[in-house]
Amino acid sequence: MLAPGDYRYEIRRLGDLLAIEQMRVSAGALNGTRQEADGRIRLEVDAALDPEGAVRRVSLRYSSSLFKRAAVYEAVEDNFRGSVSALAGRNEIVIKLGRFREVDVTGLNLFRAIIVARVRARGQPRWTGRVAVIDANTLVAASLKQTCRKGDEAGRLWIYETRMGDTEEIELDAAGRLVKRRDNRGADAALVEFRSA
Repeated sequence: MLAPGDYRYEIRRLGDLLAIEQMRVSAGALNGTRQEADGRIRLEVDAALDPEGAVRRVSLRYSSSLFKRAAVYEAVEDNFRGSVSALAGRNEIVIKLGRFREVDVTGLNLFRAIIVARVRARGQPRWTGRVAVIDANTLVAASLKQTCRKGDEAGRLWIYETRMGDTEEIELDAAGRLVKRRDNRGADAALVEFRSA
């Protein structure tokens, strides 16, 4: 679904650099990192995608100056099963997947790009459904209802509502790559480099 290659995004708020996201998309896989600008927080992700482009397995590693966490989730039938490990503890998590088995990791652009690409591939101008959302800080997953709709006739602008009152504008280029993402809290992400595989 996503064009194979290396993606580099800069995430800013009111012009100040917050983080750099670097991801590689290849056949059936997505992996990379999000590094905060001050270097104190780093998130690493490795995901396996099924032939339809849905996330079937994802492994995450979060590290900060204070602690580390790791999580692994897998889509099993209608559930998203996983575990989060931190210090000496480990929590098992099972949530229900939505009808289209969408998965998002908060803040990571390519996970949002996958959802929009799958909505476009189904030819839907509007979609509302359950998404297995993994919080990028805690690595805990929850099943949340989200909405996505076309913002223009050409299908290059999409409006994404993560929850009531929290919206984003997502801009795609002619090839369908996510090139800009702006939320209503002043944060924006821009694709600053793409190298085709």
